[in-house]
Amino acid sequence: MCGIAGYYQLEGEAKPDRDLLRRMVAIIRHRGPDEFGAYFDRKCALGQARLSIIDLSTGSQPLANEDNSVWVTFNGEIYNYVELRPQLEKLGHRFRTQSDTEVIVHAFEQWGVDCLQHFNGQFSFVIYDKKNDRLLAARDRMGIRPLFYTVHNGRFYFASEIKAIFCDENIPRKIDLTGLDEIFTWWTTAPPRTAFENICELEAGGYLEVKNGQIRTGRYWQMQFPESFDRTKSVDSWAEELHALLVDSVRLRLRADVPVGAYLSGGLDSSVTTALIKHFTDTRVETFSIAFHDKAYDESEYQLQMAAYLGTNHHKVACDYRDIAENFPRVIWHTERPIVRTAPTPLYMLSRLVRENNFKVVLTGEGSDEILGGYDIFKEALIRNFWARNPESNWRPLLLKRLYPTLPLSGARARFYLETFYKAGLSQTDAYYYSHLPRINTTSKIKDFFTREVKDRIGNHDSLSAFGRDLPENFNRWHHLARAQYVEARSLLAGYLLSSQGDRVSAANSIEGRFPFLDHRLVEFAAAIPPLYKIFGLKEKFILKRAMRRELPKEIIDRVKQPYMAPDSNSFMQPDPPSYIDEMLNEKALQRNGLFNPAPVASLREKCKRLSHAHLSFKDNMSFIGILSTQLLHHLYIDNFKIPDGIPADAFKVWQDKSDKA
Repeated sequence: MCGIAGYYQLEGEAKPDRDLLRRMVAIIRHRGPDEFGAYFDRKCALGQARLSIIDLSTGSQPLANEDNSVWVTFNGEIYNYVELRPQLEKLGHRFRTQSDTEVIVHAFEQWGVDCLQHFNGQFSFVIYDKKNDRLLAARDRMGIRPLFYTVHNGRFYFASEIKAIFCDENIPRKIDLTGLDEIFTWWTTAPPRTAFENICELEAGGYLEVKNGQIRTGRYWQMQFPESFDRTKSVDSWAEELHALLVDSVRLRLRADVPVGAYLSGGLDSSVTTALIKHFTDTRVETFSIAFHDKAYDESEYQLQMAAYLGTNHHKVACDYRDIAENFPRVIWHTERPIVRTAPTPLYMLSRLVRENNFKVVLTGEGSDEILGGYDIFKEALIRNFWARNPESNWRPLLLKRLYPTLPLSGARARFYLETFYKAGLSQTDAYYYSHLPRINTTSKIKDFFTREVKDRIGNHDSLSAFGRDLPENFNRWHHLARAQYVEARSLLAGYLLSSQGDRVSAANSIEGRFPFLDHRLVEFAAAIPPLYKIFGLKEKFILKRAMRRELPKEIIDRVKQPYMAPDSNSFMQPDPPSYIDEMLNEKALQRNGLFNPAPVASLREKCKRLSHAHLSFKDNMSFIGILSTQLLHHLYIDNFKIPDGIPADAFKVWQDKSDKA
């Protein structure tokens, strides 16, 4: 994993701006503190902050082909580079390094944009094709590694993080109100939109070409589901194939020239990845986890149980309310967008623990829930679809009691609760976002705090349609579980879980997370599994549990799923809270930024204080965290953004076109 940044002149040429590139790389040096590199000519500048993981001695970037006509700066991993290299050598390509980066250059020479179809990896990269005077930018299929871009004054800018683009002080920094509207609907924006005006994000599975002053975007991959499923194969046959793919995916993701660790949450997914490392590789397993002081969120009992069962060398970090409050502003600096939960903050602390133990790479179980049906939102969708066939039924909604046994599902109170929450939108089964309506309705309550001016400026923007603009042609013929999985993967997975809870908080501590469940072969295979084998009755991830029953203890297989969460508003309501909380939420600060109404915010703060020892509703918690994180984002990026000094010139490995006399 690395940080990449640079620019490309859309028309004509210009003197290389070395100082700008040094600043752009400096501000994202946390992504790759091991080495810094740059390439310049009068058309293009490519920068790199490298986290050395593969080919430590000769894998410096930016990197070129044999005649220096094609250059690349690359963030991430191409896991199948070992298999691609001899294939390219047979086609006449000559290699100078042992790195996966060089495979990208030669694959592009051989196949052009179609090279993307050959890669198994997690990546974002930019290729400068000097001979044809064009730029190609691309991002991995699932959106694990980020890439942002903008155009200003005839120049195309790109970077792994938005803050690097803002190192050109001439580029305006302004909150995108439509982006806020989408975040407070979906928890994220729909690419190319971001939280900042005129700053774009390349979508997962997407690419971008710049040539002749024009920018063209395209998509080389998207999640697909069949309209019908093969029901002739037994569940054990599906499970065996899933197991084999998982083993191979884990093996690929252990390719590194540095030690690789694993997160161990105590849940099924991280237990799967850790068990496969233990049973099918020679890697010495070291595991890392979070323990919460608040027992409502703590899973340390199961973490220690699994670590003992697998015999791992286990490390943990303890997290309390104060830890969350103190680290929250740092997390917002790295997420570069408002968030509605504090959950990224303990993960920021966890990646710091990994770094303190001299690891650079960890495997994690992220993605399993999305591809194998692990979330309550999927089970809710199944029940709501069944309910929608007979909306007046008294017993169909009572199936929700099997999901949430503690809900007051009896009598008039139950009827009222279900009709005001889960029954909302029950008639909209044809809407692509039908499965997500309960979550959307809860999150959207944050927008009640917007000022009238913000609401007017957002106008008639339809945030509900944000992820529905280019659905697969046969989307409406998919099974309703498949539709829900697609929407979840495209929105929350790529835009929040792999970003705010993934890349951004791990990269903040120079850690690379790797995701065996998000190998595209595994994703495509899982899409073909009949829904019945993903959610059997209301048992989530049935097929995964079947596949792993030989490697995991029954206690982990049968354990009731506990979604990863962290304390929210009560983290900020303890005695002697950090001063920034009042600085961000006082009346003057709210009026100055003009985003939220001070009086309702004050009432919400008072409610949070009054109930600080209780667990507030999701609506109140998300509202408080969403408002606070937005105020912090404005403070850090609009009011007080500081452009750093550049990487020292003698710390850069610089390649420069010999014809450039500048």
